[in-house]
Amino acid sequence: MGTSMLTGSDTAQAGSYLDQRQSLARDAIYQASLSLDDQRWNDWLALCAEDFNYDIKSWSPEINYDMTYLHASRKDLESLIRLLPKHNTDHSPLTRHTSVYTVEISPDGTTAQAVSSVVIFQHLLDGTNSHIDSGESRLFLVGKYYDQLRFDDAGAKFVSREVRLLNRRLDKGSHWPL
Repeated sequence: MGTSMLTGSDTAQAGSYLDQRQSLARDAIYQASLSLDDQRWNDWLALCAEDFNYDIKSWSPEINYDMTYLHASRKDLESLIRLLPKHNTDHSPLTRHTSVYTVEISPDGTTAQAVSSVVIFQHLLDGTNSHIDSGESRLFLVGKYYDQLRFDDAGAKFVSREVRLLNRRLDKGSHWPL
């Protein structure tokens, strides 16, 4: 009657295919964190599709509305990255601790949506009192990454990333991609 049955071999192949796609998506998310940690901005951008969009947002209970800190296309980010050396910053590096929670593969296997937890620490080179704060690590922000990825022959590429912050105050270093 038009009903097909999957054999054990077919089911295993389908499961293996989904596992492979999930692994590609997770690898891209973790590679993005490593590139951002090392301030290898162009390596991070290489993980992004040409039509990539990036947002940093946080919910404000005071105004009952989303606050958008940054909305940028890939082209916008390329310009921002070129200007990073000219930004006034204390150069305190940021380190991300990223945990991928879910990766959902589309039925056709061409895209994925992923949710990851991210905690970012700032390692102070100079502080308000540089002789006291220097060398200290502080919690910089807590949030989640909401990623959309697309698969091609080369692997997984980011189509969009929304950084959804739990805190609403950003300090020095926030002009860097988070």
